Amino acid sequence: PGPVFGSKDKFHGLAIFLDTYPNDEATERVFPYISAMVNNGSLTYDHSKDGRWTELAGCTADLRNQNHDTFLAVRYSRGRLTVMTDVEDKNEWKNCIDIAGVQLPTGYFFGASAGTGDLSDNHDIISMKLFQLMVEHPLEDESVDWTKIEPSVSLLKSPKDNVDDPTGNFRSGPLTGWKVFLLLLCALLGIIVCAVVGAVVFQKRQERNKRFY
Repeated sequence: PGPVFGSKDKFHGLAIFLDTYPNDEATERVFPYISAMVNNGSLTYDHSKDGRWTELAGCTADLRNQNHDTFLAVRYSRGRLTVMTDVEDKNEWKNCIDIAGVQLPTGYFFGASAGTGDLSDNHDIISMKLFQLMVEHPLEDESVDWTKIEPSVSLLKSPKDNVDDPTGNFRSGPLTGWKVFLLLLCALLGIIVCAVVGAVVFQKRQERNKRFY
């Protein structure tokens, strides 16, 4: 037991949160909201901001007060984490979260918990089905002791950038010097190409016009 949806804070591993109530009054998100967080024991979940400071990615999912079963599929394979939902009773999976570069150790356990404030809902977990995926791994992975690695994510940006992203979706970080240089170089080359093409077209038109006089 603990303060983070009924589980402890500063946990080790992966958490998938299904949040049905917004605590941040300034949020632009639509709830219920699903989000993912990877923690190595050093991060604290901030309920007042609905976990946006430590969220990796997320999506809106209308899983509340449905007259049919709703489904959530979490898949982790070769460092890629995906979360899909089926909440519309269409027997179709919809992408919610897709993150590469996720490192999770073996030997951890699966669990489910819940917590509430003054307002509450009833949510029943009917079943949890677990499957082992048989995939080929690179040769360098064979020398890694996966029981001793720390939970981590190789991000292109800090999770704190989600604070100004209403959707919480994964996106690239600020442009670096090299990226700015490459963009300017591509723009300059594009201008030169357009100028050359324009000059050739203009010259041909001039020659064509001279033929009529």
